[in-house]
Amino acid sequence: MTQIEQQTQTETHQTNGMDTNQIDLTQLRQDIRSLAEEINAAARLQAGDIFVLGCSSSEILGHHIGQASCAKTGAVIVEELLAYLTPQGIFLAVQGCEHINRALVVEREVQLRHGFEEVSVLPRLKAGGACAEAAYHLAADPVVIEHVTAKAGIDIGDTAIGMHVRFVQIPFRPSIKTIGQAHVTCLISRPKLIGGHRATYSPMLTK
Repeated sequence: MTQIEQQTQTETHQTNGMDTNQIDLTQLRQDIRSLAEEINAAARLQAGDIFVLGCSSSEILGHHIGQASCAKTGAVIVEELLAYLTPQGIFLAVQGCEHINRALVVEREVQLRHGFEEVSVLPRLKAGGACAEAAYHLAADPVVIEHVTAKAGIDIGDTAIGMHVRFVQIPFRPSIKTIGQAHVTCLISRPKLIGGHRATYSPMLTK
C-alpha cells in the first residue's frame, strides 16, 4: 500500500459539502483528460514545455479551500495529467498551497534544465495540498522549486496560478466549467509583441 493510499484510508471530512464517495473517479479522470486536451490544442504545447496545475481538492468536494484536502482526489488528477503529458514530453509542475508559498513540485530534470531555484519543504496534505503531495510521491526524482514560467495551466478551485505562467497570459475558456464543485479556469500564453506599429508579427500570434 502506497503512502497516498494509507493517508486516504485515515482521512476524515467535515459533514457539510461532498463526501469522497460522491466523487465519480472515472468521470474525474475523463474531465481532467478533456481539459488537458483542450488546453494542449489551444496553447500548442510542444515537447519541453511546462504545464502548471493549481488545484484545491477541498473546493472539488464543496469545502473552503484548504479545509478538507483529499489525497485520493489529488492522486487521480495528477496521475491522469502525467499519463497524458509525459508521453508527449511535456513537463508537469504542481503548485502547492499558500502555506508553502505556492511552491511547485517538478522532476529534478526540469529544475536542472531551467536553473529553477530549489526550496526545502516536503508537501503534505495540510501544508502543500493533495495534488502537490501526490506529485511528490509519483515523481521519479521530485524536487520543490520556488517559481516556474509555464506555457499554460489549469486552475481548479481558484488557487491562482498566474504567478507561474509566462507573459503574455491569455484566459482560456474550457468547455468544462467545474470539477466537482470547484470552478475551473485556464491560462495559455504567447510571446510579447514588440516593435510598435512598424513591426511585423507571425499570424499565429495575432489571432
